[in-house]
Amino acid sequence: MPFTVDSIIKRTGETVSFDRNKIAVAVYKAGASMGHHDQELANAVTQQVVAAVSATYSNDLPPTVENIQDIVERVLVKSSQPKAAQIAKAYSAYRHERAKIRTLSESAKIDNIPYKLMWNALDWNVEHDCHTIGKLNEIVRSGRLPKLIGAAERCYDAMIEGAAKSVLERRSELRFVIVAGPSSSGKTTTTMKLLERLEAHGVHVIPMSLDNYFFDLELHPKDEFGDYDFETPEALDLALINQHLAEIDAGRPVEMPTYDFKTGKRTGETTRFEPEPGSLVLLDNLHGLYRGLTESVEAEHKFKIYIETVSQLKNNAGQYIRWTDIRLLRRMLRDSQFRAYPPEKTILHWHYVRRSELKHIIPNQGSADFKVNSALPYELPFLKHRLAEYLPDFIERWRGNEKRLDGYIRARRIQDLLESVDGVADDSIVPPTSLLREFLGGSAYEVH
Repeated sequence: MPFTVDSIIKRTGETVSFDRNKIAVAVYKAGASMGHHDQELANAVTQQVVAAVSATYSNDLPPTVENIQDIVERVLVKSSQPKAAQIAKAYSAYRHERAKIRTLSESAKIDNIPYKLMWNALDWNVEHDCHTIGKLNEIVRSGRLPKLIGAAERCYDAMIEGAAKSVLERRSELRFVIVAGPSSSGKTTTTMKLLERLEAHGVHVIPMSLDNYFFDLELHPKDEFGDYDFETPEALDLALINQHLAEIDAGRPVEMPTYDFKTGKRTGETTRFEPEPGSLVLLDNLHGLYRGLTESVEAEHKFKIYIETVSQLKNNAGQYIRWTDIRLLRRMLRDSQFRAYPPEKTILHWHYVRRSELKHIIPNQGSADFKVNSALPYELPFLKHRLAEYLPDFIERWRGNEKRLDGYIRARRIQDLLESVDGVADDSIVPPTSLLREFLGGSAYEVH
């Protein structure tokens, strides 16, 4: 039967294009949450759902999102595939959870705005006369940039010291310290600085990398351009992570897997991880606040730190710069320098990053015990020097291409931002202990 439906109705009443790939991704993720990584099953279910939609609806009477989800559940329940029944339960549970989140959405939006960090950042910027791009350019032109850098670094270090003191207040009950936050917020440097301060206070701290718990890249959903969505919590082996964290919490050693990012696969080799009694285990991960990542550990054994790039800098139009654009620029630079991932691909992949942040990271920040602002009011001149040259080419090639519209809009926006900033080529005035070095290179810490 030919497919006869081109659009669906969202919960807001808006009519949008029907995208069958979203069905496959949702089914795949439902299975992944239970340890079943079966893209073939997801594709087969999608075909059956599309057939059922075509037989029931038309463009004159398009289905709603709820209609589509109901059909997905029915197809899964009736499927003869052995895994389908379990996936149906996971999919249903996910729908129920999302409904609860929507019910609480208004209060959640308020809770998820870090007002204190925003106010402190604005107050600091005004006090140091760098609250607009124009003011920042004046600082650069007058030779006062080194002074601003020194003040900003002292402010950031004071926040890390505050986090360390808060950890020490609960030292007797803690086993894990978790540093979480969205992409390129500076988690790695924050983690290392926190480790230094805790060690200085006589606390033995052992970092534990959860990057080794990624599933093989080929198991993640892939779009039409060959890009993988590895930004979700389900990209990690959550079951194994929780098993190992529970063992560590009980004082027992674990054999950690080893992941090779060049091949996108686990190597099969393991590393024994056996923290000394009384030591703290330091976890640095995007999804550190996601409940499913550490649910095997009792709440009182965890101290959770959330880090975000809360910039309170206004552009020449009097609008605050988007925090996400600063993080995008940071990631473009880091990916190109240290991960052989060109800036073009970083921009085009960013929609996966944002989708996961909005769904899995930002809504959980309210559970943090401490929040850190990683925005550096002086960083844009250095980011401009490294990245501005790439943007005109991207914009020209993506102009008029609907499939690249998201990348085009982002590239235009950050180009407009960087064009208003005075670039600085000499980054020798940025100290090696600065968080910005995580992206520029030359960091005093092992950050890549």
